[in-house]
Amino acid sequence: MSFQYPLGLLGLIGVPILVLIYIIKSKFTEQTVAATYLWTLSERFLKKKKKDNKITGIISLILQILAVVVISVTIAHPVFSISNGAGEYCFVLDSSGSMNIATENDKTRLELGKEKIKEIIEKSGNGSLYTLICVGDDTEVVFEKEQGRDAALRLLDAVEPGFGTQGFGDALTKAQAYFDENSGALTYLVTDKSYKEQQNIEVINVSDKSENYSLLDMTSDYSANGDLTVSGKVVSYESDATISVQLYLDDVAVADGIRELSVKKATPLEFSFSVFTEGYNKATVKILNEDALMLDNESIMYNLKDENSYSALVVSATPFFLETVLEVVGNADVTVMEPDQYLKLEEDGDRSITGYGLYVFHSCNPKSVPTDGSVWLINTSASVENSGFNYQGKVKLDRAESLEKTKASATTVKKLLENVDGSEIYVSQYSKYDMYRSFNTLFSHDGNPMIFTGVNTYGNREVVFAFDLHNSDMPLLADYVFLAKNLLDFSFPTVIDNAYYTCGEKAQINVVSNCESLRVESPSGKISHLSTTDTFSEIRLNEVGVYTVKAMIGEGQKEFHIYSAYVESEKDPVTDTEGKISLQGQASDEGLAGIYDKLIIFFICLAVIMAADWVVYCYEKYQLR
Repeated sequence: MSFQYPLGLLGLIGVPILVLIYIIKSKFTEQTVAATYLWTLSERFLKKKKKDNKITGIISLILQILAVVVISVTIAHPVFSISNGAGEYCFVLDSSGSMNIATENDKTRLELGKEKIKEIIEKSGNGSLYTLICVGDDTEVVFEKEQGRDAALRLLDAVEPGFGTQGFGDALTKAQAYFDENSGALTYLVTDKSYKEQQNIEVINVSDKSENYSLLDMTSDYSANGDLTVSGKVVSYESDATISVQLYLDDVAVADGIRELSVKKATPLEFSFSVFTEGYNKATVKILNEDALMLDNESIMYNLKDENSYSALVVSATPFFLETVLEVVGNADVTVMEPDQYLKLEEDGDRSITGYGLYVFHSCNPKSVPTDGSVWLINTSASVENSGFNYQGKVKLDRAESLEKTKASATTVKKLLENVDGSEIYVSQYSKYDMYRSFNTLFSHDGNPMIFTGVNTYGNREVVFAFDLHNSDMPLLADYVFLAKNLLDFSFPTVIDNAYYTCGEKAQINVVSNCESLRVESPSGKISHLSTTDTFSEIRLNEVGVYTVKAMIGEGQKEFHIYSAYVESEKDPVTDTEGKISLQGQASDEGLAGIYDKLIIFFICLAVIMAADWVVYCYEKYQLR
C-alpha cells in the first residue's frame, strides 16, 4: 500500500497530543465527550449500577485516537498496487488532411479516431501511462507518459485537424523508442490508411466508402487583350459521377461558365473555360456537387497584375519613354508632372506630391529625395539631399562612346542585368557623381558610374542614370525593356510573386520600399506578424483557403491574397497501401503496476461516522442547558 498524498499523515501528530491531554485531564473531574456521548446518554435508562468512569474515559480516548488516525489516512489517500494491473499505451493519431473527410454518421474521420482512443483509455487500468503522437502538418507529441486519465482525455479532445501530411516516419521512430524501453507497451496507429502487414502495432482504420470529388492542377492565363483561360482537372475518387463545375469572376457567376462533366471513377478529366474580361481580381472554380470533403471543391486564382499594381509619379518635360515602360512593363498607374510644377509644390510643402510607390525625376533637380517610396534620378545636374551622392559637373564627349558593363558577379548585380547585353549603349554626355553611400554600379564610362543602384538615406531603393535618355540610343534598344523591368523589380518588387500554393508550402512575401509592417491572416483568422528587416519574409501555409496579407507601405495600407490548396495526396477518401508497418523487437505481456484506490471510500465512511458522533454530542449539550 502507498499513499497518494503522504503529507496527510502529518495529522497523526494529533495522537500523542490526545494522549498527553488525557494524562493531564485525569487529575480533574471527567466530562462527557462527543465520542461516547450516545453511550453515556443511554445509561440514564439502564437500571443498573453506573460503570466506572475510568473505563469510559479510556474508551473515549481510543475513539478519539481512531478518529484522528482515520481522518489522517483519508487525507493521505491510501492506494494499493496491483501487479500487471495497468499498461503503457502509445497512440499515433493521423490528423492529416484526409482525416477531415466526413463519414456516414456526419463525423469526421479524426473525430472517430479520437473516440477510438478515448474508449481504450477509459477501459485501461488505473496507473496506466498514455502517450499521444499526432501526425498532420507536423509530427507533435501531445502528451508523453501521462498517468492521469482525465488529463489525457482533456488533451485528446483539444487535438485539431491538419490539412497536409508529414508521413508516419518520425512518429514511428518515437514509438519505437517507447517500445524499446518497455516491450510490454501497446502501440496503436489510428488512421484512414490500411496496411497489409502489422507487427507490434495495431492499426485502427477509421475510413469508409465516402464519396469525394476534387479539382486538380488548376491554372489561369490572362492575356493583354483581355482573354482569360482557366483550365484544370476534376476527379471522382469513389464512383462514376456527373459533376457540375462553375466559373466565377470576382464572386459573380460567369454566363455560360458552367460545365456538366461525366467523370469515370478515379480518372481525372480535363476541362477549361475561355472568357473575355476587361479586368478581374480573382477567378474561382467550384464543384457544385456536395460530397464528404468540401474543402477541395474550390480553387481560387488571383490576378497578380491587379494584386501588385502601384502608383508612380513621373516628373519630366519629355516623359514618353518612361511613361510607356512603366505602364507596360511595370504595371503602374502613372501620373505625369512638369518639373517646374513639382519644384513649386515641393517648396510649398504640398502633400499632394507624396504617397506614390515610385518617383521618377527626369532632368529635374528636387531639393531632396521623397521619404515614402523608391526613387529614380535620371540626369540630375545638382546634388540632391539624402540621395547618397554629390554632383560634380557635366562631361561632354567629342563623339558618342559606349558604356562598359560591370563584371561584378554578385547575385544582386546578376539579377539587375539579367537578359541585358549592354554592348551597344552609347552616350554623348553625362553627369559626374561622387558616391558616398554603398551602390552597385551596373554601367560605367572611364571609371565614372553611369547607371547604379542602392539604398538612400531613408532606406528606400534608388536607381540613378548619369545621362539623359534623349542623349543616348538606349531607348531604341531591346536592352532598354529588359533593364527597365529589372530595375522596376528592384525598385518596387511585387509583394507577392505567386498567389497559388499547396498547403504545407512556404509563401514568400517581398518587403518593398518603405514597408513598415506585414500582417498575415489565415483562413481560420489566426494573425501572424512578419519581419520587415530583410528583403523578404516567409510564412508556412498550414491551412486550406485564402490568406490575406496586409502591408503598411508609407502612410497607406495595401492588401494582397494568397490561396492555399488542399494537398492532392490527401484528397483520396480510400487510401490502401501494400506496405508493412512495424516496430522492431519482441513484444512481452509485462504490464505496469496497477493502482486500487477505492479503499478511500471506507475511510471516508469512518470519518463521517466519527463526525456524526461529535454533531450529536454538541446538539445534546445545547438541548440540556
